[in-house]
Amino acid sequence: MAEPPTPDPDISDNQASASAPVQARSDRSPWNWLLILPILVPLTTPLFNHDDPRLLGFPVFYWLQLAFILLGVTTTTIVYRMTGGGASR
Repeated sequence: MAEPPTPDPDISDNQASASAPVQARSDRSPWNWLLILPILVPLTTPLFNHDDPRLLGFPVFYWLQLAFILLGVTTTTIVYRMTGGGASR
């Protein structure tokens, strides 16, 4: 019979725990559903399929594209903060 392996005295507890399996991260928060808005809203062409109103002389298509960017940034920021993004897990 083979002898069981003996622990290596040169390996500290920190190094041994670093090689331990890590639990998989779960990103299944209901707040993530909010990220569908910046995808779906620009796809609704009746929103910008006309010339009026104009903002500073620009047709609705151009300034609405900038509004879509702001919508994406805002929703991404909200989801990031509400899901605890950046917090140590």
